[in-house]
Amino acid sequence: MSFFGSRWVEVPAWVAESAEPGLPRGFRAAGAAAGLKAGGALDVGLLVADEPATTSAARFTASAAPAAPVQVTRERADLAALRAVAVNSGNANAATGRAGLDEAARVQGAAGVAARVDPAHVAVCSTGVIGVQLDGRKVIAGLLKAQEALRAGGDEDFAAAIMTTDAFEKRAALDVDLPAGRVRLTAQAKGAGMISPSFATMLCFVQTDAALEAETADLLLGVCVKRSFDRISVDGQLSTNDTVLLQCSGASGVAVAPEGEDELAFGQALDALLRQLALLIAADGEGARRVGRVVVRGGNAGGVEAVARAVADSPLVKTALHGGDPNWGRIAQAIGGALAGSAPVPFDIAIEGVQVASGGQAVRGDLEGLAALVDRPEVEYVVGLPGDGHEVELFFSDLGHGYVSVNADYTS
Repeated sequence: MSFFGSRWVEVPAWVAESAEPGLPRGFRAAGAAAGLKAGGALDVGLLVADEPATTSAARFTASAAPAAPVQVTRERADLAALRAVAVNSGNANAATGRAGLDEAARVQGAAGVAARVDPAHVAVCSTGVIGVQLDGRKVIAGLLKAQEALRAGGDEDFAAAIMTTDAFEKRAALDVDLPAGRVRLTAQAKGAGMISPSFATMLCFVQTDAALEAETADLLLGVCVKRSFDRISVDGQLSTNDTVLLQCSGASGVAVAPEGEDELAFGQALDALLRQLALLIAADGEGARRVGRVVVRGGNAGGVEAVARAVADSPLVKTALHGGDPNWGRIAQAIGGALAGSAPVPFDIAIEGVQVASGGQAVRGDLEGLAALVDRPEVEYVVGLPGDGHEVELFFSDLGHGYVSVNADYTS
């Protein structure tokens, strides 16, 4: 099945899905079962960049309650030169106090031994249930198993090891033809619930054999995250463990020089990759059927952002999307709530290009035909507010019975 599947992702002509599986040159990965998840499922992953000159960049959750692995990686790792990633699912190691920090540090040290790199070049990540102490011994045992299985084609097992409530894996391998030469760009991500447009409850690991300066990698990752993972919502809930890492081995010999054509082309490829991954996370929203895109335009930056978030996070909008119901009144109430105290606001609303409201009033249209348009996997909503000069977009999943079922029984 094709990785790029959304009409909202523009794929550059120089980017193609790779016919050959596996990681870029200079990378190996593996997954192992350590007993953190039931049934012998893979739950510990190890990813290693073999090139000593590997550069990297990172982004983390904005939560005021960051998990122990986020704190340890931020404080103890060289974020510009990460050589290895140790990750576990089945336990978030969040809200676990001093003991949790100690366990995350132990895992970092053990991963350094397994990857044969200084622990300062190791990122640690966890995902799963919050508030349960992590048994670091299990994770370390899993890392030793993964060490024996490291290989260039190990990204499939690595991707499986990071999943929690995900219904499907989110993984890609792309060939990118830069002016300076061909490079490979791969990624593995997880996320399905606790997703907020202020970043997402997710882990995402990106690798390339292109050579990038750490400053260039950091700039490109920051820009692309703002257009992808910062723009999705499943339930409006901000996670404790969000982490995105970009590692550049340079093993291809193709250098991406700053402020040149190669940087622009590579950045556009990375942007397409991360936007599609973000949309897959929204599409995998626990129990979801559809993905919505809301675009809000107007003259006040804060107002358009607030309205977009209100629409994307509204349970009424999300349940209407789930049912394929073109009830634009749900969008109107979200607009009014976001802009409370500034009445009356002459808003416009269009659904799938069909104008349903203008100047804050209903517009007669073919609502029966509109019902057919919203009964599709992707649905677009456009909101116009007074003025111009600002535009924001958010992607969001619907909300249905499946979400309640998953989260009502999550720890039992």
